[in-house]
Amino acid sequence: MSTEGHVQHTPEELADLAKKQLASLLSKNEPLKPKDRLAIPPQEMPAQAPKARIGNMSEVALGYSAEQAKLESLRCIQCKNAPCIEGCPVIIDIPGFVKAIAEDDYQKAIDIIKRNSLLPAVCGRVCPQETQCQEKCTVGKSLKDAEKSVSIGRLERFVADWERENGKMKTPEVKPDTGKKVAVIGSGPASLVVAADVRREGHAVTIFEAFHKPGGVMIYGIPEFRLPKKIVQMEIDTLTAMGVEIKTNFVIGRTRKLRDLIDKDGFRAVFVGTGAGLPKFMNIEGENLVGVFSANEYLTRSNLMKAYDKERAHTPIYASKKVAVLGGGNVAMDSARTAVRLGAEEVHIIYRRTEKEMPARIEEIAHAKEEGVIFHILENAKRFIGNEYGCVTQVECLRYELGEPDSSGRRRPVEIKGSEFIMDFDTVIVAIGNDSNPLIKQTTNGLNTTKWGNIIVDETQKTSIDRVFAGGDIVLGAATVILAMGEGRRAAKSINELLANEK
Repeated sequence: MSTEGHVQHTPEELADLAKKQLASLLSKNEPLKPKDRLAIPPQEMPAQAPKARIGNMSEVALGYSAEQAKLESLRCIQCKNAPCIEGCPVIIDIPGFVKAIAEDDYQKAIDIIKRNSLLPAVCGRVCPQETQCQEKCTVGKSLKDAEKSVSIGRLERFVADWERENGKMKTPEVKPDTGKKVAVIGSGPASLVVAADVRREGHAVTIFEAFHKPGGVMIYGIPEFRLPKKIVQMEIDTLTAMGVEIKTNFVIGRTRKLRDLIDKDGFRAVFVGTGAGLPKFMNIEGENLVGVFSANEYLTRSNLMKAYDKERAHTPIYASKKVAVLGGGNVAMDSARTAVRLGAEEVHIIYRRTEKEMPARIEEIAHAKEEGVIFHILENAKRFIGNEYGCVTQVECLRYELGEPDSSGRRRPVEIKGSEFIMDFDTVIVAIGNDSNPLIKQTTNGLNTTKWGNIIVDETQKTSIDRVFAGGDIVLGAATVILAMGEGRRAAKSINELLANEK
């Protein structure tokens, strides 16, 4: 999605336009040929207007109308080789559920998705479909424009929302009690999948969550305007309805050691899904100044503790006028867009490569620009400068140019000597990534990790410790919700097989 020359239509205008397009298409009363499908224009996502949404925390993207969903689903040419499925980490039958939407059978569509995905309303909102399933879409390749691929994620969101809004969500069936207990550490997407799949087999499941609310990064990391918390809470409620026990404010490694869960507490298997919660810093002068935050702290205060609700929340959040956000990923966009909503007069993103190399989703970059965020490319912070009170007041930056590609495949930023310059800021948010949570490694002998602290697992997600499995960001590093879910699914399968095969 590009903001250049883009005129945003209101949701009502988009719905009316879709009705007219659909009526014209169906009036021919004959089967659609591939060329007819390729001629259907991609459906724009209805959204709050930028001037309105910067004053609230409500969801920006509003979801397709039924007519838009049908039109978008009719764009799928149902190709036999279905390369989109190859791009899906949990191997959803994408042509199958898209065809069901085209046939107005939403129940069939959501049933197809839920064979492989526990969190379609979440994944439809936050997963980078443009670099996964949609990147491989034959429609996009045929039109020689990846942005014109079938909007698989938006269709997934549409049927997931239909299911929830029409009271169609069902509690999965649970087999008879086996008498065996499984511990799940953390409550992010990988852990939720493990808890559901293991509980289905009749095993008792207990989730241990360090925070006071379950949900992991979906609760503390992703803002309300991208992922409403009520959606995550409904998934949590489904687990509790299945009989999963959730213990909050319980820190494995402090409250209880990992090995004690097996040796003393009677758990037959443990899944570690503690995520990547240790923020990276730049190790430059001035990082300890007041007003310099990690994105983790800034977003957690706003998202988990609702510090944006200044009249009711007890958690303070820094009052900012001019904010610098360092980084170019989704977390940087989330931080910048949150700062806008918290009342900052100016918000600037500083990134040492160009926009082309930014790992953030195209849609998130576009939304940030629409909301007035100012982008500085080929620049990076060299040091932070403070006043006599120890508060940050300025950032000294360097200019960069792009060199040869590095190990990530992106062109490496090379600093331009002598290009230093200074900008005034009263707040800096460092959003350059996270490392894996080190606590369990530090308190568990024999748990093998990489030099970056990621837990090492085999193809079944088993760790170096017997009966202990792991998945998600603690294994992958900072990744996506759907990739974490894929790991959770493999781990659950391994745990269920382990317990089924023992006496």
